Amino acid sequence: MPPSDAPPAAAPAPAPAPAPPPARAPRVVSLLPSATEIVCAVGGAPLLAGRSHECDWPPAVRGLPILTAAKTKFENSQQMHDAVVETLSKEGDSGMGLYSVDAALMEALGPDVIVTQSLCEVCSVDMRLVERLCGRLQPRPRIISLNPFSIEDVLRDCVTVGAALGLEAEAEAAAAALSARVEAVRAFAAARPAPGLRRVGWMEWTEPIFCAGHWTPQLIAMAGGEHPLNPAAPDGGGAAPSRALTNEEFVASDPDWVIVCPCGFDLAETKRELARITGQPWWRGLRAVRAGRVALVDGNAMFNRPGPRLVEGLEFLAGLLQGRQDLIPEGFPWEWWRPEEAVAAGEEASGEAAAAARAAAAADGGGGAAPAATAAAAPAAGRGCA
Repeated sequence: MPPSDAPPAAAPAPAPAPAPPPARAPRVVSLLPSATEIVCAVGGAPLLAGRSHECDWPPAVRGLPILTAAKTKFENSQQMHDAVVETLSKEGDSGMGLYSVDAALMEALGPDVIVTQSLCEVCSVDMRLVERLCGRLQPRPRIISLNPFSIEDVLRDCVTVGAALGLEAEAEAAAAALSARVEAVRAFAAARPAPGLRRVGWMEWTEPIFCAGHWTPQLIAMAGGEHPLNPAAPDGGGAAPSRALTNEEFVASDPDWVIVCPCGFDLAETKRELARITGQPWWRGLRAVRAGRVALVDGNAMFNRPGPRLVEGLEFLAGLLQGRQDLIPEGFPWEWWRPEEAVAAGEEASGEAAAAARAAAAADGGGGAAPAATAAAAPAAGRGCA
């Protein structure tokens, strides 16, 4: 038989390799309230396996296992300040800090990712303690440390966390939506004349007074105000860290507004701690106090945590400083401060106080007279300051 000119038959193709098993979703532990809020904002709530004792938002996270506890017990602002200073002084560079971590529970949860911070040793577990714990876990978890100084840093943190959890698209979308709201406020304030009343005296703690720091002065500036005791960076970024002030320094700044927003306090705690100083002559002599321009804010929920809700805080500031109540988010947790004598005298006295506040504001050049009536307040969110 003559040989065939046809090419030899090809070898059969190899069977396709089996598809790799789907990657296991990472287990996440958050030791920081703002980080918990960011994880949830980018769609990572189902990945959370544990939280700090201060993580309380969104409400669904409150059922998660708690890994941390505070070493100091709060009695009042001055006592807590002294206790923090004493504890950190005794600890030195040991890295033990103000909080403990349940190492056995951490090992049992077996996290793949731990989200924390090293910006403020008062706000959450010391980073060195976290690193030591991770060194004993197998496999070793990835640590994501969030250390924002500005609102832009917070938005970048959303993307960073999302990428670490395999939620890049969701994180990019969440950050873009928040950024659009920030830019809307910035554009609104830039298109209006500077308010006649714009100097803000911010109380991030009451005994001793701590001024605003990091992202808060930036938010005040974006809303059309200024924070002279610790101004935002010249390029529009965040400010220096919060610092302690004497009462005399605060008085000398002669604020048009006083915003009382203590770190870690809800509204009820804020009112209780503020009452410890409102009978003092320096407080009663403040022009903003005499004019009724003192706002109390649930700082624990809205300003102390560098997370997504800072955008609501920015919208609140724009509404307050620009005299546009309609810009304040519905249910935003704040109130006007009412002097004790006005409250004791009832609504008639409150009406008189409101009239006096409006007259004083007009005399000072306008920009948002303070009614004595209480604004709508959302339920308190509990403690937490990072």
